[in-house]
Amino acid sequence: MVGQPLARFRAGAVSCALWENEINVNGTMKTVLKAGVTRRYKDRDGNWKSSQSFSRNEIPLAIWCLEKAFEKIIEEETAQSSSNGNGVEEEVVM
Repeated sequence: MVGQPLARFRAGAVSCALWENEINVNGTMKTVLKAGVTRRYKDRDGNWKSSQSFSRNEIPLAIWCLEKAFEKIIEEETAQSSSNGNGVEEEVVM
């Protein structure tokens, strides 16, 4: 069963979901966040479909959603760093 996304950002028909993924880094399992961007639309028969392609007017909406997703990833990484006991507050840019 697929779990729920950590966060979702939507602008019009475009949305971005943040998912937790487990990866192996040098033999250690680590959780990373990944973003998936989709556009919802109805087909000719009225059925809802998803696409990963965007028109000229939808690209700014996708960018906005991705910017929000990026902010959330940085926020989560910063919170995780703070909880590791270093006690130093820092603003992460990259």
